[in-house]
This record gives sequence, structure tokens and C-alpha cells, in this order.
Amino acid sequence: MTLLGAAEIRALAADLDVTPTKKLGQNFVIDANTVRRIVQIAGVRAGERVVEVGPGLGSLTLAILETGASVTAVEIDHRLAARLPGTAAAHGAADGTLTVVDADALRIAELPGDPTVLVANLPYNVSVPVLLHFLESFEQLRRGVVMVQAEVGERLAAAPGSKVYGSPSVKAAWYGSWRLAGSVSRQVFWPMPNVDSVLVAFERDAMPRGTPRERARTFEIVEAAFGQRRKMLRQALAAVLGGSSAAASAALEQAGVAPTARGEQLGIDDYVRIARARPHAGPAAG
Repeated sequence: MTLLGAAEIRALAADLDVTPTKKLGQNFVIDANTVRRIVQIAGVRAGERVVEVGPGLGSLTLAILETGASVTAVEIDHRLAARLPGTAAAHGAADGTLTVVDADALRIAELPGDPTVLVANLPYNVSVPVLLHFLESFEQLRRGVVMVQAEVGERLAAAPGSKVYGSPSVKAAWYGSWRLAGSVSRQVFWPMPNVDSVLVAFERDAMPRGTPRERARTFEIVEAAFGQRRKMLRQALAAVLGGSSAAASAALEQAGVAPTARGEQLGIDDYVRIARARPHAGPAAG
């Protein structure tokens, strides 16, 4: 197989009358070494099924196919979705190795081929919602590597106590472990973005952390904690743990969490214990 070069990418875009837009978060990778590096970090092997979100003109798609893996590509731009199979075939992709889904990744409910690996240059404006939607909806996804805005990647991989630790950090940790896996130069994109990019790798935990209902409850508590992150948890969580700070304090103590702690001090296991605690309504308190 051969990969796309910068000149061919620009020619393809011109032929399709595609101008990369900020609305769709489009920045096309024009460097073959970069897409091969992403695939290598993801550990993609021949015979695996990979899902790619936002394949664009196909740079990363071809690098995945080059390994002997199959790809399910989810693309919201109808023109790009229609052109991708022809590009793959022209570059030597075997028949049946690429399936293109012309759809919005945030609304997709089924993935043909049951892919187990996610590899993507995610649109920066929806990267976290797409990640969380895919991890929630497709339990067969076991690992992956995504390219995101540096600030977003640092949040996803952040540990409790870090300055950038927030609700995305905790929600991502529900599903498994995350790590920063490298930086990506602005020079490899067309058009060149005005933000830095990083690679983030994840591995899903072998066993689910809880039920879907427990996940929804945990995420509700996480959002409340970080919605008022400067407040102590007994205040920030009052509305979702019994309606008062006294009731919240009782639930927090039941979960083994100090009522005077703040949201950024807690890990995912702490939040799960809070979600499983049974709040008791108490007298209103400040």
C-alpha cells in the first residue's frame, strides 16, 4: 500500500471542493510518518478491526489499512465519506477491508464489524463527547489512541490533584486507564492549527466499574463537584446528595470521603463510592 502525501491531499480537497472548516474541527494530517507513528503507538495488528472517527481524506485510514487491519470509518461530511473507498482502493487497500459509515459520530448507535480498537484524529471541538459516547456505547472497544488538542489530552490523562484535573478526567477514568503518548507538531496539519496536539492512549478495564445506572449517577455527582470546584464537597454536592449540606456530609462520610474535601482531590473510586451512598434528607444548612 501507499500513503497520501501533502500534494495529493490538497489535490483531493480541491477536486471535492472541500475547504477544511473550524465548524467541523477539520485539520488534515499531511505527513505519512505521523500517521504511521499513531498506528504504531496504538499497536494495530493484522486482522484487527479498527474504528476511525473523522477520517477526512484518508491519511490515517491508509496507515491503519497498511498494517493488514480492517477499518470502520465514521465520517460526517458526505463528500469525504463518498470519496474515501475510492482513495483506499487506489492506494492498494484490499476489497472488504474498509467500511465507511456516513454519519455523525455523536449519534451513531451501531458499528459494523464490531471494532475493538479506536484510532482517530478527533475533531477538536467534539473530542471529549465523541470519546465518552463511543466508550459508553461500544463495550467491545478495548484500547485506542486518539489525537486531540493538547489541553484536552492533558485533562483526559490527568491524575487527582493536578491543576488540569476535571470532570473529563474522572469520566474517562470510569472506563479505564489513560496516558499521554506523545506530542504532534503543528507543521503536519493542513491547515496548520493554532493549538498544540497530543496523542492520548487508553486501555479499558477488564471488568466494568459499575452498572449504567451507577455510571449515570457517578457522572451527575462529578458534574456537580466540578461545577462548583472551589467549594467543599458538602456544599457543592448538597443539591444531589439529599438537598442540604448536612445530608451531603452524611453521604460523604458514609462513602469514606471528607465532607471538607474538594472535587479535584478525589479519584474515580471515590466518586463511585459517593454514588453508591444513600443520602438522607436532613435539616437545611448552609
